[in-house]
Amino acid sequence: MEEKPRLSRLTAILTQLQSKRIITAKELAERHRVSVRTIYRDIRTLEKSGVPIVTEEGKGYSIMEGYHLPPVLFTEDEANALITVEQLAIKNKDASFVKNMSSAIEKIKAILRYSQKGNAALLAERIYFGGNNNEEKTSNNLMQIQSAITHYKVLTIDYLSSEKKQTTRNIEPFAIYSIHGDFLLVAFCRLRNDYRHFRIDFIQNLVANKETFSPHNMTIKEYFEKYVKNQKYP
Repeated sequence: MEEKPRLSRLTAILTQLQSKRIITAKELAERHRVSVRTIYRDIRTLEKSGVPIVTEEGKGYSIMEGYHLPPVLFTEDEANALITVEQLAIKNKDASFVKNMSSAIEKIKAILRYSQKGNAALLAERIYFGGNNNEEKTSNNLMQIQSAITHYKVLTIDYLSSEKKQTTRNIEPFAIYSIHGDFLLVAFCRLRNDYRHFRIDFIQNLVANKETFSPHNMTIKEYFEKYVKNQKYP
């Protein structure tokens, strides 16, 4: 991948600063295929232009809380990708996810250029995803699970397995992934004293407890390498 022109890189760095709470010079350098020293110069340029960038020693950069940059403009390809994501979201089985995703995408689409709005509407009419996705919305838990993952909240779930066996478990949610149209929750199950994955649409009831847990000392890649190959639904 060729190095972007400096103006394009500065614009991209602004977007990345907005999208993450903190980002390192090394991350930015790798992303844009430039040296860390070049990133230092870019950051100084942005600061001189009035962007209030906060440098956290030993951690990285962030934008001062409360500072809002003007809305970004989307290219036509980016707008098309957005519409594709929207159509995929509509096929999801989790009602809470569909509602929030549709609302978020609607706000993003509101800042499309006028000429792109008509193209986006046309593309939405020409995209169809079939396959294993079921029109019936069979879950309403995805957004609550996402919140529990980011806030390290213990969840109590009533779970009906694929063999129709019902159990109540306290779990520490770790990650979410999708396979064959089904969303799966990876969690440390206190009942089994090990990691398990649960089909989210098989969760009959879910309660987020006040109790928190210590972050899991494992990456999603490490989980897949260690557990997924031989594990079945609980």
